[in-house]
Amino acid sequence: QVQLAESGGGLVQAGGSLRLSCAASGRDFSWLAMAWFRQAPGKEREFVAGISWIGGLTRYSDSVKGRFTISRNNAVNTVYLQMNSLRPEDTAVYYCAARNSRVVITEGMYDYWGQGTQVTVSS
Repeated sequence: QVQLAESGGGLVQAGGSLRLSCAASGRDFSWLAMAWFRQAPGKEREFVAGISWIGGLTRYSDSVKGRFTISRNNAVNTVYLQMNSLRPEDTAVYYCAARNSRVVITEGMYDYWGQGTQVTVSS
């Protein structure tokens, strides 16, 4: 079993930056593929970014490519999402997710989820 806990959300003005963190516990973190999803009010949850277990492979949605960066530190069981040039449309609850295989964009294929952290971008 894996427990995930997100932190780092908050309120920021458009053009600003935030860094989200997701701390994992419960088993060896280094073998997990990790991802960030987000859900805006009235919308379905969507894939944002993912990173392979060794950190060498990353994947981004088109809407955040070039602005967000996902990274991980296996020594401290944490994955990060650096968000730059934030836009009001980035406002959502951001969720950390993990699975035992490669990164995929389908939320139903992830085994473990955090509780989410709110990101609000004001215009």
